[in-house]
Amino acid sequence: MSLTYHLQVVNLLAALLLLIAFAMLSQRRIVALITLLAWQGVALAASTAIVAWSTGQHHLYGSAALTVLLKVIVIPWYFFRLVRRLEMDREVEPMINVPTTMLIGIALVIFAFNLALPIAQMAGTVTRSTLGIALASVLLAFLMMITRSKAMPQVIGFLAMENGLFFAATSATYGMPMVVELGVALDVLVALFVLGIFFFHIRETFDSLDLKHMEKLKER
Repeated sequence: MSLTYHLQVVNLLAALLLLIAFAMLSQRRIVALITLLAWQGVALAASTAIVAWSTGQHHLYGSAALTVLLKVIVIPWYFFRLVRRLEMDREVEPMINVPTTMLIGIALVIFAFNLALPIAQMAGTVTRSTLGIALASVLLAFLMMITRSKAMPQVIGFLAMENGLFFAATSATYGMPMVVELGVALDVLVALFVLGIFFFHIRETFDSLDLKHMEKLKER
Protein backbone atom coordinates (compact mmCIF):
# COMPACT_ATOMS: atom_id res chain seq x y z
CA MET A 1 0.00 0.00 0.00
CA SER A 2 2.90 2.33 0.87
CA LEU A 3 4.55 1.65 -2.49
CA THR A 4 1.27 2.36 -4.28
CA TYR A 5 1.05 5.72 -2.52
CA HIS A 6 4.58 6.58 -3.59
CA LEU A 7 3.76 5.67 -7.18
CA GLN A 8 0.72 7.91 -7.12
CA VAL A 9 2.90 10.82 -6.04
CA VAL A 10 5.44 10.03 -8.78
CA ASN A 11 2.63 9.89 -11.35
CA LEU A 12 1.37 13.25 -10.10
CA LEU A 13 4.85 14.77 -10.45
CA ALA A 14 5.15 13.23 -13.93
CA ALA A 15 1.87 14.89 -14.93
CA LEU A 16 3.21 18.17 -13.53
CA LEU A 17 6.36 17.74 -15.64
CA LEU A 18 4.22 17.30 -18.75
CA LEU A 19 2.02 20.27 -17.84
CA ILE A 20 5.11 22.47 -17.46
CA ALA A 21 6.33 21.29 -20.87
CA PHE A 22 3.05 22.47 -22.41
CA ALA A 23 3.31 25.77 -20.52
CA MET A 24 6.79 26.29 -21.97
CA LEU A 25 5.38 25.75 -25.46
CA SER A 26 2.87 28.56 -24.99
CA GLN A 27 5.18 30.94 -23.13
CA ARG A 28 6.69 33.94 -24.94
CA ARG A 29 8.72 35.68 -22.21
CA ILE A 30 12.23 34.42 -21.58
CA VAL A 31 12.12 35.06 -17.81
CA ALA A 32 8.96 32.97 -17.55
CA LEU A 33 10.64 30.20 -19.54
CA ILE A 34 13.55 30.17 -17.11
CA THR A 35 11.14 30.02 -14.15
CA LEU A 36 9.27 27.10 -15.72
CA LEU A 37 12.59 25.32 -16.34
CA ALA A 38 13.42 25.70 -12.63
CA TRP A 39 10.01 24.30 -11.61
CA GLN A 40 10.56 21.40 -13.97
CA GLY A 41 13.80 20.74 -12.11
CA VAL A 42 11.92 20.78 -8.79
CA ALA A 43 9.42 18.19 -10.06
CA LEU A 44 12.24 16.06 -11.46
CA ALA A 45 14.24 16.16 -8.22
CA ALA A 46 11.18 15.38 -6.10
CA SER A 47 10.18 12.39 -8.23
CA THR A 48 13.76 11.08 -8.20
CA ALA A 49 13.95 11.34 -4.39
CA ILE A 50 10.59 9.55 -3.99
CA VAL A 51 11.71 6.73 -6.30
CA ALA A 52 14.93 6.42 -4.26
CA TRP A 53 12.94 6.21 -1.03
CA SER A 54 10.35 3.71 -2.27
CA THR A 55 12.73 1.35 -4.09
CA GLY A 56 15.90 1.56 -1.99
CA GLN A 57 17.99 2.86 -4.91
CA HIS A 58 20.12 5.11 -2.73
CA HIS A 59 22.28 6.46 -5.56
CA LEU A 60 19.18 8.34 -6.76
CA TYR A 61 19.41 10.60 -3.69
CA GLY A 62 22.64 11.95 -5.14
CA SER A 63 20.93 12.43 -8.49
CA ALA A 64 18.11 14.37 -6.82
CA ALA A 65 20.58 16.59 -4.93
CA LEU A 66 22.55 17.23 -8.13
CA THR A 67 19.33 18.13 -9.93
CA VAL A 68 18.40 20.68 -7.25
CA LEU A 69 21.87 22.21 -7.29
CA LEU A 70 22.18 22.54 -11.05
CA LYS A 71 18.68 22.74 -12.52
CA VAL A 72 16.89 24.58 -9.73
CA ILE A 73 19.63 26.91 -8.45
CA VAL A 74 22.77 27.30 -10.62
CA ILE A 75 21.40 27.18 -14.18
CA PRO A 76 18.34 29.43 -13.58
CA TRP A 77 20.51 31.92 -11.68
CA TYR A 78 23.00 31.98 -14.57
CA PHE A 79 20.22 32.48 -17.12
CA PHE A 80 18.57 35.26 -15.09
CA ARG A 81 21.97 36.96 -14.93
CA LEU A 82 22.38 36.66 -18.70
CA VAL A 83 18.91 38.10 -19.28
CA ARG A 84 19.68 41.13 -17.11
CA ARG A 85 23.07 41.78 -18.70
CA LEU A 86 21.84 41.32 -22.27
CA GLU A 87 18.55 43.15 -21.58
CA MET A 88 16.48 40.57 -23.45
CA ASP A 89 13.45 40.23 -21.17
CA ARG A 90 10.88 40.74 -23.86
CA GLU A 91 8.24 38.70 -25.66
CA VAL A 92 9.61 36.20 -28.16
CA GLU A 93 7.30 35.49 -31.07
CA PRO A 94 7.45 31.79 -32.08
CA MET A 95 7.80 30.81 -35.73
CA ILE A 96 4.48 28.91 -35.48
CA ASN A 97 1.49 30.45 -33.71
CA VAL A 98 0.67 29.11 -30.24
CA PRO A 99 -2.64 27.29 -31.04
CA THR A 100 -1.02 25.36 -33.90
CA THR A 101 1.99 24.55 -31.72
CA MET A 102 -0.26 23.22 -28.96
CA LEU A 103 -2.15 21.00 -31.43
CA ILE A 104 1.14 19.60 -32.69
CA GLY A 105 2.16 19.08 -29.06
CA ILE A 106 -1.01 17.07 -28.34
CA ALA A 107 -0.31 14.88 -31.39
CA LEU A 108 3.25 14.31 -30.15
CA VAL A 109 1.97 13.29 -26.71
CA ILE A 110 -0.37 10.71 -28.27
CA PHE A 111 2.51 9.41 -30.40
CA ALA A 112 4.84 9.22 -27.37
CA PHE A 113 2.35 7.23 -25.29
CA ASN A 114 1.80 4.74 -28.11
CA LEU A 115 5.54 4.44 -28.68
CA ALA A 116 6.30 3.93 -24.97
CA LEU A 117 3.59 1.34 -24.35
CA PRO A 118 5.50 -1.76 -25.56
CA ILE A 119 8.74 -0.47 -24.02
CA ALA A 120 7.07 0.09 -20.64
CA GLN A 121 5.72 -3.46 -20.66
CA MET A 122 9.26 -4.82 -21.00
CA ALA A 123 10.70 -2.56 -18.29
CA GLY A 124 11.14 -4.09 -14.86
CA THR A 125 10.88 -0.90 -12.80
CA VAL A 126 7.91 0.14 -10.69
CA THR A 127 7.88 3.56 -12.41
CA ARG A 128 7.56 2.19 -15.96
CA SER A 129 4.05 3.68 -16.20
CA THR A 130 5.59 7.17 -16.40
CA LEU A 131 7.79 6.34 -19.39
CA GLY A 132 5.21 7.68 -21.85
CA ILE A 133 5.12 11.03 -20.05
CA ALA A 134 8.92 11.15 -20.08
CA LEU A 135 9.07 10.59 -23.85
CA ALA A 136 6.28 13.12 -24.39
CA SER A 137 8.24 15.71 -22.40
CA VAL A 138 11.29 15.09 -24.59
CA LEU A 139 9.29 15.56 -27.80
CA LEU A 140 7.58 18.72 -26.50
CA ALA A 141 10.93 20.22 -25.55
CA PHE A 142 12.27 19.40 -29.01
CA LEU A 143 9.21 21.04 -30.55
CA MET A 144 9.90 24.17 -28.50
CA MET A 145 13.47 24.23 -29.79
CA ILE A 146 12.50 24.09 -33.46
CA THR A 147 9.67 26.65 -33.18
CA ARG A 148 11.80 29.41 -31.59
CA SER A 149 14.22 31.61 -33.49
CA LYS A 150 15.99 33.13 -30.47
CA ALA A 151 19.12 31.51 -29.06
CA MET A 152 18.10 31.57 -25.37
CA PRO A 153 14.72 29.78 -25.76
CA GLN A 154 16.44 27.14 -27.88
CA VAL A 155 18.99 26.49 -25.14
CA ILE A 156 16.20 26.32 -22.56
CA GLY A 157 14.39 23.83 -24.81
CA PHE A 158 17.54 21.72 -25.00
CA LEU A 159 17.81 21.65 -21.19
CA ALA A 160 14.10 20.76 -20.90
CA MET A 161 14.70 17.91 -23.33
CA GLU A 162 17.56 16.72 -21.13
CA ASN A 163 15.17 16.80 -18.15
CA GLY A 164 12.80 14.54 -20.05
CA LEU A 165 15.62 12.14 -20.93
CA PHE A 166 16.71 11.99 -17.29
CA PHE A 167 13.14 11.29 -16.21
CA ALA A 168 12.92 8.56 -18.86
CA ALA A 169 16.13 7.00 -17.51
CA THR A 170 14.71 7.07 -13.99
CA SER A 171 11.46 5.48 -15.18
CA ALA A 172 13.05 2.72 -17.23
CA THR A 173 16.28 1.83 -15.38
CA TYR A 174 16.31 3.77 -12.07
CA GLY A 175 18.73 6.31 -13.50
CA MET A 176 22.33 6.28 -14.67
CA PRO A 177 25.49 5.58 -12.63
CA MET A 178 26.58 8.56 -10.55
CA VAL A 179 29.89 8.85 -12.41
CA VAL A 180 28.02 9.27 -15.69
CA GLU A 181 25.66 11.85 -14.18
CA LEU A 182 28.56 13.88 -12.77
CA GLY A 183 30.25 13.82 -16.16
CA VAL A 184 27.07 14.98 -17.89
CA ALA A 185 26.57 17.72 -15.29
CA LEU A 186 30.11 19.00 -15.86
CA ASP A 187 29.57 18.99 -19.63
CA VAL A 188 26.32 20.95 -19.21
CA LEU A 189 28.01 23.58 -17.03
CA VAL A 190 30.90 24.02 -19.47
CA ALA A 191 28.45 24.26 -22.38
CA LEU A 192 26.41 26.91 -20.55
CA PHE A 193 29.44 29.11 -19.96
CA VAL A 194 30.49 28.74 -23.60
CA LEU A 195 26.95 29.60 -24.72
CA GLY A 196 26.98 32.66 -22.46
CA ILE A 197 30.10 33.92 -24.23
CA PHE A 198 28.48 33.03 -27.56
CA PHE A 199 25.38 35.08 -26.66
CA PHE A 200 27.50 38.13 -25.88
CA HIS A 201 29.35 37.86 -29.20
CA ILE A 202 26.07 37.55 -31.15
CA ARG A 203 24.64 40.55 -29.32
CA GLU A 204 27.74 42.67 -29.95
CA THR A 205 27.85 41.72 -33.63
CA PHE A 206 24.16 41.86 -34.59
CA ASP A 207 22.57 43.73 -31.65
CA SER A 208 20.11 40.83 -31.46
CA LEU A 209 19.96 37.19 -30.37
CA ASP A 210 17.76 36.14 -33.28
CA LEU A 211 19.57 33.28 -35.03
CA LYS A 212 18.20 34.29 -38.43
CA HIS A 213 20.88 36.99 -38.45
CA MET A 214 23.50 34.24 -38.59
CA GLU A 215 22.40 33.64 -42.20
CA LYS A 216 24.04 36.95 -43.08
CA LEU A 217 27.46 35.45 -42.42
CA LYS A 218 29.11 34.37 -45.68
CA GLU A 219 32.52 33.01 -46.42
CA ARG A 220 34.75 35.51 -48.03
